[in-house]
Amino acid sequence: MSASFEFVAPDHFTAGAVGPPGQRVFYLQSREKGTLVTLKSEKEQVRALAQYLSGLLEKLPAVGERMPRDLSLIQPVDEAWIVASIAVGYDEARDRILVVANELQEEEESGDPASARVLITRAQAAAFVKQAEVLMKASRQICPWCSQPKDPGGHTCPRSNGHVHH
Repeated sequence: MSASFEFVAPDHFTAGAVGPPGQRVFYLQSREKGTLVTLKSEKEQVRALAQYLSGLLEKLPAVGERMPRDLSLIQPVDEAWIVASIAVGYDEARDRILVVANELQEEEESGDPASARVLITRAQAAAFVKQAEVLMKASRQICPWCSQPKDPGGHTCPRSNGHVHH
């Protein structure tokens, strides 16, 4: 069984990617009081989380505190487990946004999946949204003909009878 985590006041919350475009592995990472947790996630999960946080921030009052600047992944990038799903809530009493990631389990695993509950500030959420936008821009370009990502060395488009587009 994997470990679960609960961070009530993390000093670091970010997303990052390791590897070349097209083979990048995406991670969510959080740290509190020296405990660093890195979770492997899908690019789409990072994108969806950022979109949701962005929508939530629009409904809340403006961010008062400064946004964190350094959103790079902290080494070592050691994944605790793989994310299956992410949920978001708002803790009004603490004025923090709750991000809950749940573990992807293999079918033969018994017991409850692990979870990571991270209470982030609105400034951390706003910084995460910006970081996710940077990550998405760094990804491969999408082919206008077939909507598949293009590799840096060209792309055999199924809609062009095998011709390579650059």
